[in-house]
Amino acid sequence: MKYLQADWPFPAARMPFFYGWVIALVSTLGFLFSIPGQTMGMAVFADTFITEFGLSRTQLSTAYLIGTVLSALILPRAGRWYDRYGARTSLVGAAIVLGVTLVFISGIDLLALGLVGLTGLPLVWFSFPLILFGYFGVRFSGQGVLTSASRNVLLIWFNRRRGLVSGIRGVFVSLGFSIAPLIIAAMIIEFGWRGALWVMAGAVGLGFAFLALLTVRDRPEVSGLTVDGGYSPAAKHQPYQAHAAERTLGEARRDPVFWLYASALSMHALFGTAVTFHVVAIFGQAGRDQVEAFAYFLPQAIVSVCVNLAASALSDYSRLKPVLVVMLMFFLLGALGLVRLDSQWGYWLLVVGFGAGGGLWGVLSNLVFIRHYGSLHLGEISGLNTAITVFASAIGPVSFSLANDSFGSFQAAAIVCAIGLAVLLLISVFTPQPNDRLPRGLGI
Repeated sequence: MKYLQADWPFPAARMPFFYGWVIALVSTLGFLFSIPGQTMGMAVFADTFITEFGLSRTQLSTAYLIGTVLSALILPRAGRWYDRYGARTSLVGAAIVLGVTLVFISGIDLLALGLVGLTGLPLVWFSFPLILFGYFGVRFSGQGVLTSASRNVLLIWFNRRRGLVSGIRGVFVSLGFSIAPLIIAAMIIEFGWRGALWVMAGAVGLGFAFLALLTVRDRPEVSGLTVDGGYSPAAKHQPYQAHAAERTLGEARRDPVFWLYASALSMHALFGTAVTFHVVAIFGQAGRDQVEAFAYFLPQAIVSVCVNLAASALSDYSRLKPVLVVMLMFFLLGALGLVRLDSQWGYWLLVVGFGAGGGLWGVLSNLVFIRHYGSLHLGEISGLNTAITVFASAIGPVSFSLANDSFGSFQAAAIVCAIGLAVLLLISVFTPQPNDRLPRGLGI
């Protein structure tokens, strides 16, 4: 597999432009092709799976929870694979696994019915563990490895313009994520639910995997290039030289700043996934109909894209602590808006708070770990953060559901989240961040 890490099948240095822009394109596509493994991708099939697999909504949600948590437990190991084998191998492998898993999910009903015929046992005895395994596969390969590897490879190719390039990618990813449920729903109407899964499986497991195999280069040095552009033939024949700023996973684990950022980033996953999962019910409790619930995502996406693009460009010239503080402030406003969603000002607090906070979240999730800890162990470090984030996304919907069952309203969960965000905000203000270096001084 060594050839996968080399300058194969063509020398990137011969391109008439900096090859990092090709990496930026593939990185963006990697995020978009991870959609089948994201919550919004699988949620479109939820009602179909309930009917076809003979499951209750609670059983399907439980399978999703367990599959997501299990994937989170092994994502740090996937980060080690990234550091060892490189971006190309990680992207190709994740895409193939995601495609195969989607094909597997498309046949769960047939497989479960066959086992019922052989054993005479209830359908749920087979469909539940099978869809749990399917959810584990798509969450691990899609939301986990494919997303993390797509993010990391871009960060390694850019330094001075890292924020701006990440922001440009974020615009397309945000727009793609916002319209993905509509596209998937249209495919289900056109091809049926099974056909829609096959189309997505072919697109990611064959199309994107082949594209990544041909175009991805793990580092500029393997092509005789330098970060941000430039030709350096000598670099091609020299091992990567770690910068003084490089830190190991063990050092990151012992750094309170890592846990501060991981907690802040995971709050977005917990809160945002919960609101997305229960959006119709949440808006219904506030006296708003289903149309308003789905329409809410459009202005939020617009705010998020605008803030992300502006903040990404500015992040190349600023430290990240102010971004963290402002992000938590916006999320806190969003949580307060959710508490008072029955009012118009509460609605707009939710839109602006979650939108702007989500845009700043995109900046931090891209930049914070390479800025603080370097790129040599980026896979392991970002993999641990991804695991925490995925775990938070798993417990978010369940936590909100339990709060609603216990107190008759989602407001209790929103209040708890607001308190947690306020505590994180105070901690972020008073926590020093000595390794928050500017890109030009980082040297990687």
